[in-house]
Amino acid sequence: MPKYEVEIMQYAERQFKKIDRKHWNKLRDAIVALGEEPRPFGYKKLKGREAFRIRVGDYRVIDEIFDKKLVVQVIEIGHRREIYD
Repeated sequence: MPKYEVEIMQYAERQFKKIDRKHWNKLRDAIVALGEEPRPFGYKKLKGREAFRIRVGDYRVIDEIFDKKLVVQVIEIGHRREIYD
């Protein structure tokens, strides 16, 4: 399987900086792993938009996958109770 480029959008980057540091490593590792496997076990298509989510503990990473360009764009990162608002 070809390797995908992972792009973190500016809004997601700002959200990531606000997250408690004890969760950073797991989130960072999950985001980097999207380059190898853009659809990891447990990923889910979101209703009403062309985006997917992966779970990282109590946090969610929302991304869009562009297979023709081999790009994964991370568009949102946040706690599960806040991310879907």
